[in-house]
Amino acid sequence: MPDLRTRSSARASWPVGTFELAGTDLTVTAPSQLPADLTWRPAVVPGGVHESLIASGELAHPFLDENEVTAAWIEERAWWYRTEFTLSDRAREADRLQLVFHGLDTVASIWLNGTLLGTHENAFRPAAFDLTGTGEQRNTLVVRFAPPLVGITAPAEIARVAELRRQGLLAMRTGDDADPERSAMPPGVLSTGPELTLRRKPTFSWGWDFAPRLPSIGIHAPVEIVAESRATITAHHAYARSVDPVRRRAVVQVDVEAETAVPRPETAVPRPETGGRVSATAVLTAPDGRLFTTAIPMALTPEGTARGTAQVTVEDAQLWWTHDLGEQPLYTLTIALTGSEGPIDQVTDRIGLRTMTLDRSADTAAGGRLFRFLLNGTPIYARGANWIPASMFIGSIPESTYRNLVELARHSNMNMLRVWGGGTYEHESFYDACDELGILVWQDFMFACTDYPSEDPGLHSEVAQEATFQVRRLRNHPSLALWCGNNEIEGMHALVTRSVAPGNWGWHFFHKMFPETVARDCPSVPYWPGSPWADVPLQINGVTQGDRHAWEVWHGADIGAGGPTEFPSPGAKVHWDRYRYDHGKFISEFGIHAAPELATLQRWTAAEAPSLGSAGLLQRIKDVPKNKGEALMSYETGTPSSIEQFVDFSMACQAEGLKFGVEHYRRLQPSNNGALVWQFNDCWPGMSWSVIDYDLVPKAGYFALQRAFAPVLASFRHTDDGGLQLWVTNSTPGPVWTTARIELAEFAGARLWDELVPVNLGAMESRQVWHGQAPGSQAYAWVSADDGCFPANRLFFDRLKNIDLSAGRLKAAVERTGRTTAAVTLASEGFTYLARVSTGAPGCRYSTNYLDLRDGDQHTIEITGLPADFDLRDLHIACYGPRPTIQS
Repeated sequence: MPDLRTRSSARASWPVGTFELAGTDLTVTAPSQLPADLTWRPAVVPGGVHESLIASGELAHPFLDENEVTAAWIEERAWWYRTEFTLSDRAREADRLQLVFHGLDTVASIWLNGTLLGTHENAFRPAAFDLTGTGEQRNTLVVRFAPPLVGITAPAEIARVAELRRQGLLAMRTGDDADPERSAMPPGVLSTGPELTLRRKPTFSWGWDFAPRLPSIGIHAPVEIVAESRATITAHHAYARSVDPVRRRAVVQVDVEAETAVPRPETAVPRPETGGRVSATAVLTAPDGRLFTTAIPMALTPEGTARGTAQVTVEDAQLWWTHDLGEQPLYTLTIALTGSEGPIDQVTDRIGLRTMTLDRSADTAAGGRLFRFLLNGTPIYARGANWIPASMFIGSIPESTYRNLVELARHSNMNMLRVWGGGTYEHESFYDACDELGILVWQDFMFACTDYPSEDPGLHSEVAQEATFQVRRLRNHPSLALWCGNNEIEGMHALVTRSVAPGNWGWHFFHKMFPETVARDCPSVPYWPGSPWADVPLQINGVTQGDRHAWEVWHGADIGAGGPTEFPSPGAKVHWDRYRYDHGKFISEFGIHAAPELATLQRWTAAEAPSLGSAGLLQRIKDVPKNKGEALMSYETGTPSSIEQFVDFSMACQAEGLKFGVEHYRRLQPSNNGALVWQFNDCWPGMSWSVIDYDLVPKAGYFALQRAFAPVLASFRHTDDGGLQLWVTNSTPGPVWTTARIELAEFAGARLWDELVPVNLGAMESRQVWHGQAPGSQAYAWVSADDGCFPANRLFFDRLKNIDLSAGRLKAAVERTGRTTAAVTLASEGFTYLARVSTGAPGCRYSTNYLDLRDGDQHTIEITGLPADFDLRDLHIACYGPRPTIQS
């Protein structure tokens, strides 16, 4: 299968584009039945039906106001794409000619010149059709998309377990609450019929607790004609079998596969290379230009597939590291295929020299077993978040969006992103950005939250082809750190059946097919059956081994962390204080809802200004009950009385909660080795757990993570007996020597304590370095380091609603530093909480934001990405709580 990432000298390709789109009822099943007066409009390709209808002015954007409801009819129609293309003489005379759809979403039938080429029903792998000797000079191509779920029925056992799971989750979520909305399930796989498990399509399409129901339909990736001559390289894998960081040496293995195109008798003579005389050569070019070459002997099978493998030792190896540990050098790999007549084919790619293992050894400090990634043999603390598709419409996401989001991840000190199993295998631009910027990728296979009938022959075949394709597509990316079988399926299945024994619920996929595929095609990356998972099956989501999803906070149910079972209020039940009872080894999901900034809400609610409790606002909350966040805010900040307070209070809760959780988990290092926040980004402009909204505007929680994810962290711990501890956590591979300055002060200004504490930590060490007595509720603790070894941090001693922040006054000095850049210096009189600057424009970057400033503190925020005509007087400068007095 042609790969868009690599370049082949024996392969020529021509894009097929300029499609038109029309819709019909389901009775029209063939091009010959299309009405003559059918309305055709330009189609967005790559893209989908929704984007095309928006572009033609026939569909109001489904993200705007409550328009998602008015777009529901789209999934009930049949949708037709058509185009015409010309085949050159070179293409028609090729030894092999293919029509390749790199992405069809999802149930497609394809006709060429009125003849049915075939069908395709998997959005996660390409569709290729052989045109060798059949294509005409002028051709008409027609594609029909049927509604994705029409005509399929889930097996009875899958449906039965799905209903039992739904009832079980309802019982966990609602308790004795009789409110009908609280008895509802969020949209998506938990509420849509189980038949969707038979369709290989992004499951979030059907809605989720963060997403509307807007199932994408259409041609979501490029279409091309591919001509191949003689033998072509069809697959390659290059990876470091071993590295020695001290001696700067790496042993690199290169595996190559090639296929021989059978010559067309009427146009070509038999080639000598089809008799087996082919060889290959691999050349690695280092970033500094040095070359490392090895010959690869090839063995040709009777079917025409040649395979070969070889190893090359790279001296003065420049190893690939995450951005917090080192550089990200990429080597250019060139593989040349040669026959008796000379060069046949050549491909190029980029690789990084690194090894990646998953350490599951005994945890000698806390018991159980570790869950720890080793990069080039070096332990890392995974600091990051869960990635979801950047839009409901996966085919029309600009490549720049992937780059911008990965840059934002790096800017917030993250070193890992988990591609969640309810979305899609991402665009090549995402993985390229992770390679270049030093971000590891935890890659789920696309299965989430429900049983899948893995014994169904059709589904089994589709998934096998999908797994092989995706593993081979992504395996050369140095950022790829883990293949994971699914999201939450074992845990959900065990919830109902009390077993994860082999059966027709997906077991074969997660415990046989996928590990075998990864071992065969991607041995350089470890495999993990599911998230969460544990080696002792009925301890899934526990604290002694494996990874866990920490949803005690926000959802309010104990799912393995332990801790108290009685709470004084609903808000206390969902409060982030519960994180302190969690001693999990690796937290791969945890999060708290927050609104996007008000400007984002206003952009997407044009019909009426967003207001507290309005239908338009509630439409953007997909988790149920929709007022779940009110209990948390009531407990921590007080109940908001305006939309401005709703945004402010929810952002403060997310920022404080994620800060508390990350600090707690990192203090457990080295027994805990990862904290991945749910979720990083958003797929539409709604209310969710994201720390970056759909318009790429970071929330307060993003900047709280930027500080909490610093490689070295100083954090306070308030003990139950009134004590106060300072911990320093070193997540670097080297020792840390610094001095921590500890200050206790009242918000009104009085200084209570000032002490310098020496800090000396070993690599990957976390420990208490100071203890004292906590002050009263109207005071705070502050820690800083003059040498900048760690970011300044603080601890409050009461809930936000009980703290008097009214004395703070904020001054701002604004300076334009370039055509699209500015600098804002904030200075505080008294204590100012969550001081920030907003442009109100999507996509602007802030060096930092949402700051705590003490009396006399000042900080400059650099802003980039401003619109060229932006008026600096439109900058919004604010802080939390009572309106500050701002002088500019």
